Amino acid sequence: MAFNHEKKSCVLAFGNLDFFPEINGLRARHLSLRGDPVTLTYNSSSDLGRSVAAKCRILQQRYLVTPWLSSPHIQTAFLTFHGRPPPVTYRRHLFRAFDGGTIALDWLTYSDVLEGASGIIDGSAAYKGDKTPIVIVIPGLTSDSTAAYVKHVAFNMARQGWNVVVSNHRGLGGVSLTSDCCYNAGWTEDVRKIIDHIHCEYPEAPIYAVGTSIGANILVKYLGEEGANTPVVGAAAICSPWDLLVCDRFINRRPMQKIYDRALTVGLQGYAQLHQSILSRLVNWEGVEKSSSLRDFDNHATRILGKFETVDTYYRRSSSTNYIENVSVPLLCVSALDDPVCTSEAIPWDECRVNENIVLATTPHGGHLAFYEGITASGIWWVRVVNEFFGVVRASPLIKRQKTQGCPLPKPLQSSIDQAPYLNVTGDGMVTAVGNEPRHVLQEDTPNEHTIHGNKDESAISDNRAHFELTDKINSDEQIKQKVEKNVKDLIFPVQVRIDKLSRRSRQSIWLLAYIAIVTTWPFVGSLIVSVLKKRFKTFIPGSIHLAVGF
Repeated sequence: MAFNHEKKSCVLAFGNLDFFPEINGLRARHLSLRGDPVTLTYNSSSDLGRSVAAKCRILQQRYLVTPWLSSPHIQTAFLTFHGRPPPVTYRRHLFRAFDGGTIALDWLTYSDVLEGASGIIDGSAAYKGDKTPIVIVIPGLTSDSTAAYVKHVAFNMARQGWNVVVSNHRGLGGVSLTSDCCYNAGWTEDVRKIIDHIHCEYPEAPIYAVGTSIGANILVKYLGEEGANTPVVGAAAICSPWDLLVCDRFINRRPMQKIYDRALTVGLQGYAQLHQSILSRLVNWEGVEKSSSLRDFDNHATRILGKFETVDTYYRRSSSTNYIENVSVPLLCVSALDDPVCTSEAIPWDECRVNENIVLATTPHGGHLAFYEGITASGIWWVRVVNEFFGVVRASPLIKRQKTQGCPLPKPLQSSIDQAPYLNVTGDGMVTAVGNEPRHVLQEDTPNEHTIHGNKDESAISDNRAHFELTDKINSDEQIKQKVEKNVKDLIFPVQVRIDKLSRRSRQSIWLLAYIAIVTTWPFVGSLIVSVLKKRFKTFIPGSIHLAVGF
């Protein structure tokens, strides 16, 4: 009876492995500790592909995942809850779009990394004639510059001497919606305007771009739309969903994926709650609050805001896989085959192989945007890969440097970078971005009779005008300074209240992801313990238990 009880316990402990195909084969892989090979897919006649294969040493080596983060679910949960981000100090600028929307641009330079502080401050990122390469980072769904993986890539690129700017999506980064326009998985207009503006501001600086998750889909779609007309000289797409229809079916296929679906939905509902004052009159608000999946949320909100007929139409038209063939700049795509959110079924292998400008790197493990490496999980593998790839592209003689003598299009006053991160806090704690206060200059609106005075009168009028302009400018500067100081003081408490409210809203999502980590960890730990016991006490374990466990 004791033996039968022990046998049943072993079967119950390890039988659950069949329900987690991601864990199959982990025992042999971890005992070997040799790491995963990196598979490169590119056009055989591509000079870029051959150059990357020859010069990117990280891609030639194996990816060795952190042993205690081997499961894709554990990696993804660790990135979400902890992430071990380095301390960074961003310099914020606000970009005002044509439609009145506000986009927060958070800059990080080499000097900022040396300071070692963490937060967001005011200040200019670079001078006009700076030739330092610029890397534009486009975060994933509901992520902004404070996300752990964004801080990892920004810190590492800036430490290597690059100027990094994180282009936060509308309504994120502590800035509320200031227009009726919102972002979605296929909305490339904001990225287009941001890239054009930065190219105009720093015409001598080469521009590179990194997109992650939904941000990767947006970036690849933008590159396909622009073709050779983009000022971007190199790009990287990390864990892109590629085909939103395929990913939608995948994330609703199994119970484990449905947990991710629910967690992402809760995050979107929290985003909508932050901007309820605007979104409640534009979308089906009751449907948004009752949404239980991404598809439900997209049906009640995203589809309506983007003016799509159906959810499938939105997914189909927004998928970047339709634009891969038109990408005309060097593009590195990194995906993990065990990604629990963006399935490998959506990876466009053939399309990437046909385009000579694309190199696709895949690994068997890595999770979603995680790719942790080292015993202490102190680094993210794909961050090093992107850094090395951009270095190869930068040194390549095949890259055509695009220079301009000015802005290709006239830049209106509404589309400019504010000189300070002016934030207005409303009574309910919403953070609203506002532009610089206009400097009122005294203008002569008198009739033509003032124009007939002699030179002496004209000189007097000119002197008076200059005096009034200088006085008004000083007063305006003082008012702006006082307003900024007041806003900063008023900003602390209301923003904290709003963040706490959003955290409570997202608590359900956190518990769901914690459940994923617990469920996937115990079977692996148990199998690892039995493997060790089997080696050391092989002669003491009955053969029937061996058969039950599956060795």
